[in-house]
Amino acid sequence: MSRLSVISADKVNSTTERLLKEFTQRIVANPPGVCPVDMQLAFLKVCHAQTCGKCVPCRIGLGVLEELLESVLNNTATMETLELIEHTAINIKNSADCAIGFESARMVLSGLEGFKEDYLSHIQNHQCTGTFEQPIPCVTLCPANVDIPGYIALAGAGRCEDAVRLIRKDNPFPTACGLICEHPCEARCRRNMIDDSINIRGMKRYVVDKAHADTVPVPPCAPATGKRVAIIGGGPAGLTAAYFLQLMGHHTTVFEEKRQLGGMLRYGIPNYRFPRERLQEDIDAILSTGVEVKLNTRIGTEQINEIGQSYDAVFIAIGAHSDKKLNIEGENSHNVISAVDMLREIGDDQYPDFTGKRVIVVGGGNVAMDCARTAVRSKAKTVSIVYRRRQEDMTALPAEIEGAIAEGIELLTLKAPLRVEADEHGAVTALWVQPQMIGYVRDGRPAPKRANKLEERLECDVILVAIGQDIVSKPFEQAGIATKRGQLQANAAGALNRVGMFAGGDCVSGPATVIKAIAAGKVAAANIDEFLGFHHEISVDVEIPEPLLNDKIPCGRVNLAEKESWVRRTNFEGIESNMSEEEALQEASRCLRCDRHGCGVLRGGRREQW
Repeated sequence: MSRLSVISADKVNSTTERLLKEFTQRIVANPPGVCPVDMQLAFLKVCHAQTCGKCVPCRIGLGVLEELLESVLNNTATMETLELIEHTAINIKNSADCAIGFESARMVLSGLEGFKEDYLSHIQNHQCTGTFEQPIPCVTLCPANVDIPGYIALAGAGRCEDAVRLIRKDNPFPTACGLICEHPCEARCRRNMIDDSINIRGMKRYVVDKAHADTVPVPPCAPATGKRVAIIGGGPAGLTAAYFLQLMGHHTTVFEEKRQLGGMLRYGIPNYRFPRERLQEDIDAILSTGVEVKLNTRIGTEQINEIGQSYDAVFIAIGAHSDKKLNIEGENSHNVISAVDMLREIGDDQYPDFTGKRVIVVGGGNVAMDCARTAVRSKAKTVSIVYRRRQEDMTALPAEIEGAIAEGIELLTLKAPLRVEADEHGAVTALWVQPQMIGYVRDGRPAPKRANKLEERLECDVILVAIGQDIVSKPFEQAGIATKRGQLQANAAGALNRVGMFAGGDCVSGPATVIKAIAAGKVAAANIDEFLGFHHEISVDVEIPEPLLNDKIPCGRVNLAEKESWVRRTNFEGIESNMSEEEALQEASRCLRCDRHGCGVLRGGRREQW
């Protein structure tokens, strides 16, 4: 008999691995709005099934926790039950031999803290606090609640103009979101349970490439109300609010500090990602509603007070256009450039010339990637990104990181900037960094700490600082508007502490995504309308195709292709290609039409107006 043998995968193990993979897909696609206590019990049972049974905390303790959580759901629990759940979980966490036990207990404790109200509702009221008003996963996760299944169905039927009209019911920037949205809607797409999420952003891009936004007429405006609304800031939040308020019959005036409208869509995103002419399509459509625009108009404290007296309501959407500093020695040296400043100049078609220069970009977000890839196109000799964490900790989208690497950009991770070295003329010669090592998790990410290594000198001619953005809030604070850490303090409805004044977008939330800014503008428009004494509804008369018997056989996702790296890195032309008609039709057929099946039909489904 052999002492050892090669172990091959048997049928049981292969099936188990496949089921685990499928279970992972189901967790990824966990729909919003489910009962959190029920979900926690389900996860706990999975954890219990994983135990080896050799230690009592796992074998017995997790079973006891299951029974206690079941009593909560069966309406037999009391307030003492909650205390017993907590004590039992703490004992398991402190005594279990392996991660299966103590991490399972930690999960239960996190749930007790995170959704305590749901536990109390089950015990005291014998019902769940969950709501099914927005049961469609993709719609729920879209901050603007765009009717995603609807426009995908319209695209599949070849009705792209109607798809644009449907998108505009909730979002007047279909082109912008088709090209650069971070697509949070795809995260919980139920198609993940079968193969992979629908390429929702790709379908939106297909729609706006077939039916350009400036060629699809906007809806007629409601009769004039005689009310005047001032919009301070001409970015996505401000223009969204102006668009919807104009449709409601209110006259809006947009005050914009810069030479052109668009905010960070124009002054924060390079042309290769979002061509300016495509942005203008959305803006022209918005302006066709009759929005009045005043460019090159800086609003200070005095002007804020004047506008507050002259208009019936005010919406502040100034964005986050100021830069953050490194706060290190030598950062005021020549050729240490703020990413915000560089991208702002590019927005006005003033491109940098980095010919033959060694460029270092400090940062790990999307703005850092934009700066690095811009430097490549500006003929830099070398481009490196310095980041104090690991590559996997970068906040930039994975596609942006991969694109940067493909274009020859070097990632120098786990290096924290120490000081800038300059020559006798004050020009940058090098960036000194301190090597880091990854440490304990804080706020959901592993935090770096100083490594016991020597400082490193990185030779360079230009340093681009892309470590975040700040808000120019001082004038508003001096006008009596409440702020906290530089952010305007608005409530959930967007209202400020001054009557008749509202705010939204990056100046309230801090730097965020385009779709969140659009959502803030939509919320503000609805609540300003109510403040003015009206209740206008925004709707669209587009008939959505009925669901087909779509093929549910697993099928690969159609991804958008990009130009070859050696071609795209030489210019600022758009780098992404659209879907073909054949690809779009296949991708549309993959949609499971959650708006017409399951909770989507039983609990209201599509919101046809707001």
